[in-house]
Amino acid sequence: MSAGPEVSSAVADRTAKIVRFHKLGGPEVLRIEEMPLPEPGPGEARLRVQAIGLNRSEVSFREGKYLVHPVLPSKLGYEAAGVVEAVGEGVSRALLGQKRSTVPAFSADKYGVYGEVAIVPEHALAAYPEELTPEQATSIWMQYLTAYGALIHFGRMAKSDFVLITAASSSVGVATIEMVKVEGAISIATTRSASKKAELLSLGANHVIVSGEEDVANRVKEITGGKGARLIFDSVAGPGIKKLAEAAAEQGMMFLYGALSGESTPFPLYATLKKHLWIKGYTVFEFAMDPVQRGAAEKYVYDHVASRDFRPRIDRVFKLAEIAEAHRYMESNAQIGKIVVTI
Repeated sequence: MSAGPEVSSAVADRTAKIVRFHKLGGPEVLRIEEMPLPEPGPGEARLRVQAIGLNRSEVSFREGKYLVHPVLPSKLGYEAAGVVEAVGEGVSRALLGQKRSTVPAFSADKYGVYGEVAIVPEHALAAYPEELTPEQATSIWMQYLTAYGALIHFGRMAKSDFVLITAASSSVGVATIEMVKVEGAISIATTRSASKKAELLSLGANHVIVSGEEDVANRVKEITGGKGARLIFDSVAGPGIKKLAEAAAEQGMMFLYGALSGESTPFPLYATLKKHLWIKGYTVFEFAMDPVQRGAAEKYVYDHVASRDFRPRIDRVFKLAEIAEAHRYMESNAQIGKIVVTI
């Protein structure tokens, strides 16, 4: 075990480009700054970043609308893939030179991975299947672990369950479609754009509802023969939750894991009482911070990625110099799958 920061002999430069923001706001607040090379503290490692996976929560964090608030000037980002080049006190030197990607098992106001290097807790580093590229390796943990925690850990998804997935073209939505298929359940994906319907079907969705053109509750009842969806996985919230409650099965489970609508979310009291619904506020961190629970989830994801049951879909790749443009693209909601930034 190391007594202080241990550094790979390959490290030469003593500065690195790091993305930070000094005020809350739109993509334009993101700055690429040349900073002294940061050293890992006890229990930490420094990753030489090769690729960064973007998540919608990072937009909310940048705007000051997330579950935790940034301490300015602030870094940001949960997912990166690269090579471990330095370790802090208490971290095994065996990690040096190893390829790893980061698991969302740390708070956004304490760490951030946008940049040429990233300091992260050792426990947030995970091995990934050797055949993955860095772009693919940074596109697995957030999306698949988020789906796993809700549908498998808490929801106990079973064969023939109907699973309603909102904002299904997001990286988490696409991952959920794959997971539902692997478990033998039936996915009902929703999207606001008819242009995304064919692609979602090609990715494995059993049914796709264009929410801007169709009544979600009525279509779910038609698809399920009047039963409704036992599991509902919603990242939108807002007024549409009423329709989701109508679409739920008796004793159905609704997971609310985002607020993309940006509007107030009314509680669907009567539908909840009538159907005895279970409505849960959920984030991946609820179980990802527990090493035992996360260990089982990581193995599940690793195994299915290795067997190619799960194939992370990358929508578009940007360079680090284009980080603001990458965030603008994410805000456009035009993507189907993951947005990745390479170094």
